[in-house]
Amino acid sequence: MNKNQAFPWDHPRFRSWIGVARACQLMQQAMSRAIAGLGIKPPHLDILVNLYRFDGISQQELARKLLVGRSNMSMLLPHLEKRGLIERRADAKDKRVLRLSLTEAGRSLTEEAMTIQTGLIERALSPTPAERCLQVAEAMEDLIHILQTMDADDEPDDA
Repeated sequence: MNKNQAFPWDHPRFRSWIGVARACQLMQQAMSRAIAGLGIKPPHLDILVNLYRFDGISQQELARKLLVGRSNMSMLLPHLEKRGLIERRADAKDKRVLRLSLTEAGRSLTEEAMTIQTGLIERALSPTPAERCLQVAEAMEDLIHILQTMDADDEPDDA
């Protein structure tokens, strides 16, 4: 590289990106440890929380919300189903569509896991003023919108 040329890590946006990525990775590791006693991992927790919020969501809608492929979703769901935490039912109007719901055991475990998750987030972010947390959230929401727009722009047109 040219002596006068800046390295990527010298740029504030790059530093921000690395900070977000590292914080996310460390939080995932901490969350894994925190919920290990429940016999679930963060991807399972993501599924359970979404089913808690959106009862009866289709498998495809859930995969889209979690930004994972349907094949990845198909690998995660059987573990939760075998444990009696979720149930899959055919849609009343379209038998090809599977609707997902929490069982009573699933709802109870999800509530316990959300308490753990909320506690971990609170411990990690309590030194940070709420206003600053909201600024970070807004910046990440802006970034999500930009990335989703970029992704949509990269998709080929059906012509």
